[in-house]
Amino acid sequence: MLRNAFEPWHLILIIAVLVLLFGSKKLPDMARGLGRSMRILKSEARALKDDERTDAPRTAEAPRQESAARH
Repeated sequence: MLRNAFEPWHLILIIAVLVLLFGSKKLPDMARGLGRSMRILKSEARALKDDERTDAPRTAEAPRQESAARH
């Protein structure tokens, strides 16, 4: 039933509606803003993953260091 739900003419229709609603002058600005937002989102997600990776070894090493300091 939904096998062929999204066909090329759907994309053409969506683009036509966007041009009618926002005008052809605003669409490039909107696309640029969307691209910037996506880049920021990707960099923040990557930073969070990097923070999690660097925090994981510290938490595993911390108990060992504390127990070594107590002895």
